[in-house]
Amino acid sequence: MLSASAAEALGARVFAYVTGEPGRLLRFMESSGLSPDALRQAANSPDLVAGLLDHVVADEELLLACAAALEVPPERITQAWRRLGPQDVGGDPGEFGA
Repeated sequence: MLSASAAEALGARVFAYVTGEPGRLLRFMESSGLSPDALRQAANSPDLVAGLLDHVVADEELLLACAAALEVPPERITQAWRRLGPQDVGGDPGEFGA
């Protein structure tokens, strides 16, 4: 299992990956219901990173592409999601809301 600091560091890398391409960022914003202003306000929030990880884990194609781009196994991203997400994780990984 990842340490909290390792999960946070990986979460930051996943955040950079998703926000680094307008199409990926737009899909995240649409799925989370975040407006551009809300995204800017939440940029340093642990909840935003957890929600972004939730979004990535819920989309297998995105998860695999992100893992390949970051050169980490997809399971590492899933571990970071579990570590940083709500403690009662067990439901649908796509349940993030703004």
